[in-house]
This record gives sequence, structure tokens and C-alpha cells, in this order.
Amino acid sequence: MRILAIDVGTGTQDILLFDSSGPIENSPKMVLPSPTAIAASRIRRATAAGRPLLITGTIAGGGPCAWALEDHLRAGLPAFATPDAARTFDDDLDRVRQLGVAIVSDDEAARLDADRIILRDLDLHAIRTALAAFEVPGDFDGIAVACLDHGEAPPGTSDRIFRFDHLARTVRARNDLLAFATAPEALPPYLTRARAIVAAAAREAPAAFMDTGPAAALGALHDERVAASGECLVLNLGNMHLLGFHLRGRTIASLFEHHTGEVTGEQVETFTRRLASGELTNDEVFSTKGHGALHIDRAIVRPGLPPVVAVTGPQRGRLAGSALRPLFAAPFGDMMIGGCFGLLRAFAEVHPWARDAVEARLGPLAA
Repeated sequence: MRILAIDVGTGTQDILLFDSSGPIENSPKMVLPSPTAIAASRIRRATAAGRPLLITGTIAGGGPCAWALEDHLRAGLPAFATPDAARTFDDDLDRVRQLGVAIVSDDEAARLDADRIILRDLDLHAIRTALAAFEVPGDFDGIAVACLDHGEAPPGTSDRIFRFDHLARTVRARNDLLAFATAPEALPPYLTRARAIVAAAAREAPAAFMDTGPAAALGALHDERVAASGECLVLNLGNMHLLGFHLRGRTIASLFEHHTGEVTGEQVETFTRRLASGELTNDEVFSTKGHGALHIDRAIVRPGLPPVVAVTGPQRGRLAGSALRPLFAAPFGDMMIGGCFGLLRAFAEVHPWARDAVEARLGPLAA
């Protein structure tokens, strides 16, 4: 069985082609620039050439491509976008227009003389091309994808609050990291970015979705040292977002989410200790430009830290030498692919016919 797992972040897209016919260590894997970073490079190339810009495609991850677009507009150069692509920059198209972007139809776009940038979080053609260069077949029995989706918040509602409310609802409905494993048809309408990437995957093979933060935490549990601890803290320091879980197996005692660039190492340590002790408040996190904090199960709350504080993510080096004494988790020897192992579990949760093949290579997963 061959399952393509793609964890789409802000800086990188981490890709694992799981092949159940051999050891997991033999499965092809790639860490490549993220789709938004690729789009940003193409936008900046148009800016440097003094060319008008036409943005098409679907709603996708923002960040770098949004910053590049802002620089293009500040340079006094025109920018056009089709509606679906424009929602990458703001769900409210009037706000996109206020930035200086002209919203155009597909017919209007076809007549424009401009450099075309196609936004999408999943480019299977590019992935298959890369695999083909190494004689790796591009056929898949399933595709599991992850991204971070703030969701389409109602007017007047904070994106940070709206996203964290989604996380809280998911955990309250079922306290298990695998509760974030979602079939395409089960994705709520407001997760517009997730629905776009899953739709692209589902056109090619059976698909499953998981949010990047829970996928990383679930992946970290595949590090033998983390799995043996029973109770642990898992901190995923992504390039843009920091998500922390206090776990007993897959059960969530508490969690918090912040922006990696908005916190110092000392703040991360403070938030982590207060999360473990049950004292971290939602206001502490939100008032410092984070998303929020939530305590679900206080049965394992006690003074001090749990036996293991596992740290993962591309910004994990920020906690090197911390008093938290972090364990840099490396499931199956590879930290950057950790989220993909979480995605394989998510795929098996959504598609039970894949469970035996996944468990045969990843082993059983503690509840």
C-alpha cells in the first residue's frame, strides 16, 4: 500500500511516500519549500521585472505570498486576482480590494497581459515530477494532507479566536488527538483552505485531512522515548505557529496555541510550565497575540513538569539549552517528517481498510 502524506507549513512542505512493502525508513521523503514560499518567489520575480501580476488558483496558505504581494503593490505595480485566489489574502474580498488588488473573473483574467501566479497548497504534478526523477512511481492508494486553517471567521470575529474555538470544539467532542483526523465530506464549511487542499487530493485518490499541530503532536508520539513516557508535553514550534499539548497517551489534558514569532524562549517556558500545572489562562495567551489556552482533563495536573517535554518543529532550536530540558523528538529518526507519521495514522482512522498496513510498519499506537 502506498500513501502519500504531505504536511504543508509556512516554510516547508514535508512529504513522505509511505510504502507498506518495506521498512518505513526506506520510504521516499522530501522537505521542500512550502507552496506559499514558492508563490512568494514568483511574485517577487514579477515585481523585480516591473510586470503586472495576475493571481489565480484556489484559497491557499498566506504569509510569505501575502507579504510579497504587499511589496508588489507598494512598488506601484498593478495586481489582479480571481475571487477564490484572492481569499488567500482575506476572506472579505472588499478588504482585498482595499489593499489595491483588482478582483477579476476568469474571462477577464484570460485577456490580461500579466505574470500569472497560480495559488494552491497541493501540486501533485510537481511532486510526481520530483519522484519520477528518481524512478519512483507516482501512483497512490491514498493521500493524507495537513495544513493550518484559521477558518472563515464571521465579520467582526477575530481569526485567532475563531480558530481556537474550532480546536476546542473538536477536543470537547472527543478527547483524542485522532479526533482531528477528518474525511473530506466531514470538513466543516468554514475550513475553506482545508476543503480546497482536500478537494485537490480527493480527485486523485481516497483522502484524509488533519490539522498540522495535532499531526505533529501525534507524530512525536512515534519517538520511542516519548511513547515510553506515558505522560508528556509536546511542543511543536513551527515557522509561524506554536502549539503545545499536555498528553497522557493520545488524551489531551490541555493545550495552547501561539505565534512562534511573538514569543520569547522565556515566554514559551513560562506558558509551558503553567499549562502543565493547570494555571495557564486563555487571556494570558490571547493578550500576547496568541490564539488561546484550554484545560480539558485536570486528572493528571500536578506541580512541576511531566517526565518528558518533547519538542518538534523547524524552530525547535529556540529551546536548545532551555530549563525545560527538552527532548528533541525524532520519530523513526526524522523530526521534519514527524507530522507525516501523524497523517498516516489519520488516514488509517478515516479509512479503516488501511489500518493493518499502517500499523504493520508504524506499530501500535497507545490510546
